[in-house]
Amino acid sequence: MAAELTRKDPERAPAPAGAPAGPRAAAARRAARLRALRPWLLLAPALAVLAVLLFWPLVRVLLLSFQDYGLRQINTGESNYIGLGNYREILGDSFLWRTVLPNTVLFAVVCVLATVVVGTLVALLLQRLGRVWRIICSSVVMMAWAMPAVTGTYVWVWIFDPLNGVVSGGLDGLGAIEPRETNWFTDRWSFYAIAALNVVHHGFPFVAITVYAALLTIPRELPEAALMDGANAWQRFWNVTVPTIRPVFLVVTILSTIWDFKVFAQIYLMPGGAGSNPEVLNLGVWSYIQSFSRNQYGMGSAIAVLLTLLLLGITVAYVRALSNERDHL
Repeated sequence: MAAELTRKDPERAPAPAGAPAGPRAAAARRAARLRALRPWLLLAPALAVLAVLLFWPLVRVLLLSFQDYGLRQINTGESNYIGLGNYREILGDSFLWRTVLPNTVLFAVVCVLATVVVGTLVALLLQRLGRVWRIICSSVVMMAWAMPAVTGTYVWVWIFDPLNGVVSGGLDGLGAIEPRETNWFTDRWSFYAIAALNVVHHGFPFVAITVYAALLTIPRELPEAALMDGANAWQRFWNVTVPTIRPVFLVVTILSTIWDFKVFAQIYLMPGGAGSNPEVLNLGVWSYIQSFSRNQYGMGSAIAVLLTLLLLGITVAYVRALSNERDHL
């Protein structure tokens, strides 16, 4: 067979052991390498832009976190590396463990849970509405999502204004509080309750629309079969809906976790959130204040790195937990 192939087309004949490959084989290998590189060549411009806009700033922040970097270093351009000094100072500060970290973690957990629950309930409502009311409700929901975080924060500040706010005025009319003696923004818990309302109000539309889109992909036969088997509404939701669209819940939960852990405007723009009330600082605002209010850019960069590592750790742990749960199903 090899002799016949050699007689008909010498270039396609198999090369003897140890002999150099023919020109056609070399051309095939070059074509294969080119096909493998073609996607990366097409992505190269976008990757280059991302490297300039995202990767280099991350590297720069990491380098600054190992320096005692302030106004003097900005003016002179010199570097003042101190190793892990910034990290030791931050991790050894009781203010981190007593105030900043609890504010960041507890606030994010509450906001993520509330955002996913409210968004899912709204998605289930949209599924049951008629076409006209679904369009109206979806439009209203999207308006809440389209509102900028800065605008939404000022609206909530006005609602809870101690003197002229809607809440204070209503409770004053009922005789429940004395507006001039009640300031919702000085207390740590009421401050974060208002911030949570703000964040959930701004974040639940994304969850609602995403989950509603996922609900449309569930075959109608599944809930109908569960209903015929005697399952109630909760059982149908937990045993049919949730397992079917579990990847969607994973995506919205991870994204909500990332967004809520790095909340900045909703805290910084509220009265006391810019540093005048240290009891309400979270990691993002603390990093900003250290950098731009106190000109300790190395310290602020170290705080930002710790926040990034915290986010990565939580995201990886959550994805692994859900993956293990799915494998056991």
